[in-house]
Amino acid sequence: MTFSALSFGGGVNSTAMLLHLVDAGTPPDLVMFADTGGEHPETYRHLHDMEAWCDERGIRFVVVSNGSEAKGWTLEENCLKRKELPSLAYGFKGCSVKWKRQPMDRHLRDNEPGAAACWAAGGLVTRYIGIDAGEVRRAKLPPDSRYVYRYPLVEAGIDRDGCLAIIKRHGIEAPPKSSCFFCPAMRRKEILALSDDLKRRAIAIEENALTHTVAGLGRNWRWKDLIEGKDLLPFDSWLPCDCTDEDPEEAEQQPQDGAP
Repeated sequence: MTFSALSFGGGVNSTAMLLHLVDAGTPPDLVMFADTGGEHPETYRHLHDMEAWCDERGIRFVVVSNGSEAKGWTLEENCLKRKELPSLAYGFKGCSVKWKRQPMDRHLRDNEPGAAACWAAGGLVTRYIGIDAGEVRRAKLPPDSRYVYRYPLVEAGIDRDGCLAIIKRHGIEAPPKSSCFFCPAMRRKEILALSDDLKRRAIAIEENALTHTVAGLGRNWRWKDLIEGKDLLPFDSWLPCDCTDEDPEEAEQQPQDGAP
C-alpha cells in the first residue's frame, strides 16, 4: 500500500514539479496547499488555476490552514492580535513550520484514509518537495516514522530554467514567487512593488508589534521607512524563508546575518 502527497507552494518549483510528475505518468495521490491567509493576490489566482487543472485530470487538490490552531486567525490576524512580527523577523522559521508544514501533517494524519492505510500496512507516505536541481543542498530531509521525502526535480536534474520551460510548455503563466505579502524574507524591490493596500497592512503589523529586539519587518530596518523613502542601511539583513520557491542564484547574492 502506497500513498503520495505533493506539497504545493504556489510558486515556480512546486508548479513544475506537479507538471513533471503528471508528464511522467506518476501523479501524486494528493496535492496540498497550506494557506496562511496572507498570500499575494497573484498566488491565489494561480492556486485557483492549478486547482482547476488538477480537477480536470482527476487529481485531488486540498487547501489546508492553521486557523483551528490559531483561534481561527490568519497569520496576519495572529500577528496583530498577539502584537508581534512573523517569526522570521526575529531570525526563526516558525512560520513555515506552524503555518505550512503542521497543517499539512495534520490533514494527512486526520483526513486521508489512503495515508492511514499506508501507515497501517507498515509503509511510509511519500512527500514530494519542490526543490530544484540548482539547490540540492536544501534537499536534506531524512525519512521519519511516517514519511519519506522525495525531490522529483532534483532526481530528474531539472533546474530553475528547466522548471520555467516545463511551465511554458504546458501553456501556463509562470507564477510569481510565493510568500506572505508581509514576509521578512521579501527583497526591497518586492516590497515597493506591493499594492498600496498591502503596504498599508504590512506597516500596520510592523507598527503594532511590541518588540525591542528588532527594528521592524526588515529586522534591522523598518518597512515603513523604505516605503516612505527614508534612508536605510545599504544591505538587507536577510534570512531565507522555507515557505517560498526561491531562485537559488538570487538567494545566494543576499547577505545573511548571524541570527539563530
